Amino acid sequence: MKLLPLIALALAATSTFAADAKRVLVCTVTAGFRHSSIPWAEKTLQKLADESNGAFTIVGFVQQPDIQVPQAPRKPKDLDAAADDNAKKRYANDMKRYEAEMAKWTPEVQADAKAKQQALADGQKKALERLSPANLAAEKIDGVIFANTTGPLPLPDKDGFIKWIEEGHAFMGMHSSSDTLHPRDVGGWGGYIDMLQGEFETHKAQVPADLIAGDTEHPANAGIGPNWNLAQEEMYIIKSQDRSKVRSLWFMRHHPNDAADQRHFPVSWCRKAGNGKVFYTSLGHREDLWSDSPEIKDRKNSVELSKQYQAHITGGIKWALGLADGSSTPNPEVK
Repeated sequence: MKLLPLIALALAATSTFAADAKRVLVCTVTAGFRHSSIPWAEKTLQKLADESNGAFTIVGFVQQPDIQVPQAPRKPKDLDAAADDNAKKRYANDMKRYEAEMAKWTPEVQADAKAKQQALADGQKKALERLSPANLAAEKIDGVIFANTTGPLPLPDKDGFIKWIEEGHAFMGMHSSSDTLHPRDVGGWGGYIDMLQGEFETHKAQVPADLIAGDTEHPANAGIGPNWNLAQEEMYIIKSQDRSKVRSLWFMRHHPNDAADQRHFPVSWCRKAGNGKVFYTSLGHREDLWSDSPEIKDRKNSVELSKQYQAHITGGIKWALGLADGSSTPNPEVK
């Protein structure tokens, strides 16, 4: 695949321009697994806004409180009955470490962990008040980005947040935003997954991935073309999607961890939610995909690939905000 210069990607990602900057809030709060790439995601999103020539601006970040909660030691998995001598030796060493850590897990430490866990939960709730419909209206927010969020986020008004999107605002999600607000975690409420039209099911080891474009003309294609080959990424398996409700932007014809499993694997899509627009990409686990910074160590994805990823999400953001033209007509015929 031919890698395009950044200027060409930026031009491809934008087809219309707004007179006034669209106002965007970025949420990176996690009530589940927390990705190490989140700081890079925040830096990159700010950079893309700064480089948008006034098309959109990030008016703030809704962030995780800086509270470190001590974690209980994890007991090693039971030894397999057929384990060899080397496995038995490793297990014995692991158990020694576990027992030493448990000796430090005193009632006082446990009480401190419980207090910090409560403080973290209270801090998350306070931070997320900024996503209340009243505050979104007061700040004149045009769109919200969930960048690698996870878990049952304590949104102040879940139904009100979905209604706000459907009233004509933008929602943009990256990577584990589909691993957020699962119905099983929020009392069966499915409003978020219905809005997003895709839910994280699982993933396997990071691998190279060959993506197929569902729409080469969409701004989120960013001029990359019909194929996009990533050097390494954590590729999600997505469930809870009605393909008659989404426009596929990028997908796979087989899962890279299992070539025999040949079917449609969604990677990125867009849709209308009422009068609002929704853009999602499951890409964005790795720091070297988010950022083209030379500070990234042990890079697997080239700088050119990270710039393509940035152009991909820039195109999706601009489309969702109404700054770039592109279809949201479902295309379930794409295979």
